[in-house]
Amino acid sequence: MVAVRGDSGGAGDPAGSEEVADLFRAIGRMIKAARELAGMNQRELGQAVGYSEEQISSIERGRRTPQPDLLVTVDELLGCGGLLAMLGEDVERAKARRRVRHPEWFRDYAELEATAVELHYYAALSLPGLLQTEGHARAVFTSRRPLLDDETIEQRVAARLGRQEILTRWPLPLVSFTVEESVLQRPTGTSTVHRVQLRRLLSVAPLRNVELQVMPTNRTDHPSLGGPFTLLTPPGKAQLAYVEVQNVSRLVTAPEEVRMLAARYGSIRAQALNPSESLALIEKLLGDQ
Repeated sequence: MVAVRGDSGGAGDPAGSEEVADLFRAIGRMIKAARELAGMNQRELGQAVGYSEEQISSIERGRRTPQPDLLVTVDELLGCGGLLAMLGEDVERAKARRRVRHPEWFRDYAELEATAVELHYYAALSLPGLLQTEGHARAVFTSRRPLLDDETIEQRVAARLGRQEILTRWPLPLVSFTVEESVLQRPTGTSTVHRVQLRRLLSVAPLRNVELQVMPTNRTDHPSLGGPFTLLTPPGKAQLAYVEVQNVSRLVTAPEEVRMLAARYGSIRAQALNPSESLALIEKLLGDQ
């Protein structure tokens, strides 16, 4: 186990976060303008470059980091003459600056998560940050006690959305999420925010490097009632675990403790609905809204 840290509620150094956001919004507008000039809609562009329609929409609105390789591909596809491709270096510098926007207590884990080759999340109380929409994330931070100031909320939301590029960066990490059904039933934010969040899950689940499973509430036996945890494997290194609860976080490195959590996660997945069944349940929940 490595350093246990409490969350003091302070924000990380924003380090020019507004400038980074402005850059991504500007690039998004450029992509949108080039796409419209080419007579393509977001779905068509996404199919051409291997992204979903939602991902293209998020990039054009400046909510998702435009990866340098995507800029090169879009530049060539839409005939931008190198204007988009040349922005790749600016994006890489912006990504480096964005990383420090996490709270100090979270940064060690965030750095490991960003380069992991495998990530496995057991979500017992709330959705993993990599799955949250902007509206959902803002509702989470706004409802937190003690209260966070508006600037800190916006920094935390931006940092959380920035982490989501992990799902589509290359090389693709293997990622699994096992989420308690009760988490999906809780309408965090407004009903509209909740519907958008459920649709987000339906769009992420089909990614070829992602597996999403739901643990039904009606299971009479449960292999892990001790709370949420994450398993992650850094490149060329042994698997680690991360636990965060009640504003206390710890990185677990002891092999035996990691082994037990990994075995526990295997049992959780075995008792959860399979991916197809899980998507069907999410669609049902969405239909009930």
